[in-house]
Amino acid sequence: MEEIARVYARSLYEVAQAQGKAEVVRDQLGAFTDAVDGNRDLQVFLFSPYFSTEEKLDGLRRAVSDAEPIVSNVLELLVEKHRMPVIFRIRREYDALWEDANKLLPVEITSAIALDDALVQQLSARIGEQTGRKVALTTTVDPDVIGGIVMRVGNNILDASIRTRLESLRKQVATA
Repeated sequence: MEEIARVYARSLYEVAQAQGKAEVVRDQLGAFTDAVDGNRDLQVFLFSPYFSTEEKLDGLRRAVSDAEPIVSNVLELLVEKHRMPVIFRIRREYDALWEDANKLLPVEITSAIALDDALVQQLSARIGEQTGRKVALTTTVDPDVIGGIVMRVGNNILDASIRTRLESLRKQVATA
């Protein structure tokens, strides 16, 4: 399934990039997958073998009538090939290709309390300098962190939280 998603995403991205619509396609693909993810009835309709391909295509055409032809063509192809469930993986792969092409680095910071905007900007600038990429920074507040921060930069996680330190200490005491 991962390889299928990668092939579809790469093909979709290359066509969208060639037409100068990579960002529009990304937005529309994201909106469609969010709608499917949030609606159980839509999932049953699109993923279930109980509905014919023609019924699915008719419903899909009505639902995405104003979408870019690139997006609607891929969605129709997925329905015809009975591969619609892979749409979520295609979105992830497409987003990764788009982020890589735009040198965008997703960074997520989790802290026990809301961080000062100046500190957030400073962290973003510092990470951007070190990586040479544009930083897409999101912050979340999680009281369970207790103190410190947990920073996810791409696929790397830096956990400098008190919760993790306490858990480590608890394990050391338990084994001693």
